[in-house]
Amino acid sequence: MDGTLLDASGNVHRRDRVALQALQEKGVAVSILTGRLYSGSRNIARSVNVRGPIACLDGSHIVRVSDDRALVSRSLSAEGAEGLRRLLLEDRPAVFALALDAIAYDANGLPYLEYLKTWSRSVQYVADVLDTAHWRASAAPTAVVVVGRESEVRRLRHGISANPVLGLQAASFAIGRAGHQGLWGLVARRAGEDKGTAVEWMAQHYGVPTSEIVAVGDWLNDIPMLRAAGRSFAMAQAPAEVLATATDRLESDASRGGGIAEAAERAGIL
Repeated sequence: MDGTLLDASGNVHRRDRVALQALQEKGVAVSILTGRLYSGSRNIARSVNVRGPIACLDGSHIVRVSDDRALVSRSLSAEGAEGLRRLLLEDRPAVFALALDAIAYDANGLPYLEYLKTWSRSVQYVADVLDTAHWRASAAPTAVVVVGRESEVRRLRHGISANPVLGLQAASFAIGRAGHQGLWGLVARRAGEDKGTAVEWMAQHYGVPTSEIVAVGDWLNDIPMLRAAGRSFAMAQAPAEVLATATDRLESDASRGGGIAEAAERAGIL
């Protein structure tokens, strides 16, 4: 959604709203695959008349919008959650524990809450986000976001990759937002779930081959989705790795919008 469907104020680009309505009137199934939690995605999906399943948390949580029913819910395993918690205790960076529809954070995360607040409408301040109460098997996070110095993030990612028994996958990146220069972010989730597996799930759900799916994305977590779809479009502002993965590069960018409309037109479905 961010960087593709929405403008800087969090509103759907007008041209894309019109395109989505036209696609649905033609009988084309439309879905949203996002890194956000469901509570931060539901109202936007409904505003463009998407009532079927959407994939949140990069495919870890798939929910049917019409009745808010979870169709797929995959949190960290007990071993993965405890192992990650122990790794985080070594440096104690800013940690955000993402449950299926809520974000828990503590004082370390407060300076970066602005960065996460669009992901969910439910955020909860806790005394210590690394307290075991938030990491037990019955309450294991679906994903964990970390903000810290580059050295801390690299060390954490190495710790995750060096312990495959934890069953985790992690993606790290430099944060380019104003006020956060020099900081890095990391997202850790259960291994084997991403936007690519969400594309495969959607294809099976709608009874079509993945070759008939058209995807539009702009960021690193979109790469598995772009690989899985039969035709894939990268927004003009996307990083080089994303542009290299997509089958097509769009003229549209996040500031002007229209990427979904352009992709639909060029794919011949609108």
